[in-house]
Amino acid sequence: MHSLAGQVFLLQLAVVLLLVAATLVALVVQAQRDVMADARHRTLTVAQTFANSPGVVAALKSANPTAAVQPHVEAVRKATGVDAVIVYGLNGVTLAHSDPRQVGRRVIGPYAAAATGQPFTSTFKGSLGLSVVSAVPVRSPDGSVIGVVSVPVTVERVQHRVDRQLPVLLAGAAAALVLAAGGSALVSRRLRRQTHGLGATEMTRMYEHHDAVLHAVREGVLIIDGDGRLLLANDEARRLLALPADAERRQITDLGLEEDLAGLLAADRPATDEVYLAADRLLAVSKRLTAPHGPAGSVVTLRDTTELLAVSGLAERARQRLQSLYDAGLRIGTTLDVKRTAEELAEVAVTRFADIATVDLLDPVLRGEEISGAPAEITELRRSAVAGLDAGHPLHSVRELIRLVPAHPVFLAMAEGRSILVGDLSACDAWRSQQPADARWILDHGIHSMLVVPLRARGVVLGVVTYWRARGSPSFEEEDVSFAEELAARAAVCIDNARRYTREHTMAVALQHSLLPRALPEQSALDVAYRYLPAQAGVGGDWFDVIPLSGTRVALVVGDVVGHGLHAAATMGRLRTAVHNFAVLDMPVEELLGRLDELVAQIDSEEITPAEYEQGLVTGATCQYAVYDPTSGRLDIATAGHPGPALVRPDGTVDFPRLSVSPPLGLAAGLPVEAAQLTVPEGSRLVLYTDGLIEDRTRDLDAGLEALRDALTGPDRTPEATCAAVMEAMLSDRPWDDIALLVARTRRLGPDQVAEWEVPRDPAAVGPVRTACARRLTEWGLEQVVFTAELILSELITNAVRYGAEPITVRLLRTQPAGSPDAGALIFEVADGSSTSPRLRRAKVTDEGGRGLFLVARFAERWGTRYTTTGKVIWAEQSLHHAAAPEAEGLGELLLDQWDDTAM
Repeated sequence: MHSLAGQVFLLQLAVVLLLVAATLVALVVQAQRDVMADARHRTLTVAQTFANSPGVVAALKSANPTAAVQPHVEAVRKATGVDAVIVYGLNGVTLAHSDPRQVGRRVIGPYAAAATGQPFTSTFKGSLGLSVVSAVPVRSPDGSVIGVVSVPVTVERVQHRVDRQLPVLLAGAAAALVLAAGGSALVSRRLRRQTHGLGATEMTRMYEHHDAVLHAVREGVLIIDGDGRLLLANDEARRLLALPADAERRQITDLGLEEDLAGLLAADRPATDEVYLAADRLLAVSKRLTAPHGPAGSVVTLRDTTELLAVSGLAERARQRLQSLYDAGLRIGTTLDVKRTAEELAEVAVTRFADIATVDLLDPVLRGEEISGAPAEITELRRSAVAGLDAGHPLHSVRELIRLVPAHPVFLAMAEGRSILVGDLSACDAWRSQQPADARWILDHGIHSMLVVPLRARGVVLGVVTYWRARGSPSFEEEDVSFAEELAARAAVCIDNARRYTREHTMAVALQHSLLPRALPEQSALDVAYRYLPAQAGVGGDWFDVIPLSGTRVALVVGDVVGHGLHAAATMGRLRTAVHNFAVLDMPVEELLGRLDELVAQIDSEEITPAEYEQGLVTGATCQYAVYDPTSGRLDIATAGHPGPALVRPDGTVDFPRLSVSPPLGLAAGLPVEAAQLTVPEGSRLVLYTDGLIEDRTRDLDAGLEALRDALTGPDRTPEATCAAVMEAMLSDRPWDDIALLVARTRRLGPDQVAEWEVPRDPAAVGPVRTACARRLTEWGLEQVVFTAELILSELITNAVRYGAEPITVRLLRTQPAGSPDAGALIFEVADGSSTSPRLRRAKVTDEGGRGLFLVARFAERWGTRYTTTGKVIWAEQSLHHAAAPEAEGLGELLLDQWDDTAM
């Protein structure tokens, strides 16, 4: 209904409705008028006919007028369909009436006019509704009035006949309305097809602007029908083709056009920017067929390209240079390496712009350092890239240091921050004065023109790029400067990015190396080898540790902080330090990871903002912590979101023990960490690793585990050989994540290295145990440490008997690393059922005790307490390196040092 056709349809339909309604109203009004006229005519006719009927006069003059007239009144009423026929006397008395009951009554009404001889007709509102009455005088032969005949009739009685005609009128009106609406719809449909459904406003705008748009465009427009006749041509087309005034409706071939152009216009094929000659003009012709979207034909546009010929060469050169800049953007900066980026700049420059290109950078840029000093103070550059020359070229070689002199084009370009164009090198004295011999050699090789552009990024001069042209190429011109500067600007940003990355990468690597273990500690429970490989994208947060614990036990740690960069490396250092501190306290493996989880959660709460927390920017870390006891072969291990270990048994089979894996660190929400206990045969290899070893972009977790199984399966190998084999089999060309690998071969302390005694809670039991300990040390060939061992053991057992609880157990361990028969350590362990730990203090003068632990701390290399499920273990470790018994005098002086001489 928004289209013009719809609006016309609505208008036509409204007109038809109005006409039909007006006609119907007129017919109804006319029918009402006809009803009233019919009523008047009927009553008057009946009254006159009855009054003038033969015998009426005689009947009225008879002795009994009612008897003579009454029978005829009812007959006339029924025959004429009126309401009544009434005969009055001149005195107003009813002589005859259709209703016999009214006979003899005096009637008050308008009969007096009829009595005077004047018939009349009137309309009145009675009890039966609107009625019409006519009265006619009855005259005697002599002309005198002897009576009155009155005939009334109600309009409703006459209306019934009209009402029977009303359905016919309505049916006719409806038929006329339907016929008119159908005709309007057909007309509207045809109009809609011809106007394409456009609205009145759109058609008005289209026709108002048709001529203006068609004739104002600077392109010629032709519309040609399917028979090759020209239907329309705008002013520009008439001008370009010199068309005659009567060109429209004529055949294209009859308009005097060039034969090839006329052939294209008459042909049934499209064209795009095909060039044709029309008189002295060169036209670019485009043609589109209108079918199947319209009637058969075509629309042709013409553009005058004659003036473009003069600048086509410049445009082509500009296009080529834009393409070169686009290609340079793809080829320069593919890596974050300063030297490689400089080489890419030189290679791109010699492709289409210069014959030779050299890139000279400052030494701090190559090292990734910040640049200090003003550009005018720079006197040295390092040749970083050369392209376009073969061996034996006369220019400075790569990595050669170039010392600049004032007024040299390179020095001026850097000092003034602008490009320096030297069209003729032979005429440039400043360039020749730096190294005259080399300058002559360069000129002899045909190099004749130079363009120096400084490499500036973020307001800092990084170096220069020099473009050279040799024999066979034109000299550089001013129009070449803009392209050279744009190329240098893009490359300078890439070089500066690479410099910044080099600096940050160097700092991150230095930080990471300072946080990772420098060397493995000495211990006798495991033979350990490791590999650590940072990702190509930068340093990460993977770490490993081997931590000696009391009782010859060793803790193995492998962890991974999510992400790369300084933040990951710093977080890794904090977690590694925390693991060391917790491990020194001899915590159970599950408790240690629980404390580490709390630490990571605290780090998140202190360092992560609420917005970062909602975005998931929290510290993500995984960790695996295992403690191996060589006296029993037991391995306690707990995992927080980390891949499980691999166990290579002595027969070469590989197993991945099923462990309970807790959530990653910081996400456990206070839930306990589950631990597992394994018994590891002697000679087994325990392999701990981070996920970067088994996962990458081309390999999923299951495939990585199978590959690791294949790499570990086989004959027995040393941990070092195992690391080499695993890295060779699993390492990809460009690892996307850090890799930490820890391989430990297990050892067991033999029965000849362990001595254990049960001690009753009796002070008298200390002596026998001390004697047994001395006997065992003698059997081990350690007579030189018997005195010190008895001293340490006596103090530990005495403390357990006095302050501890049963059961009390004494264990003596002798460790001896492979390849060092004279090295090792002696470990004393006294376990009891009490959880009270002793502490070292300086005894007062009046104290009877408090000096035993001081002696233990003095003569033992290390000592401490660890808690067990049944109590505690107090241990002391004595090194066997150059061990000797203390002199008695020295021991006395040591004891005397516990008292203050002034207090004595």
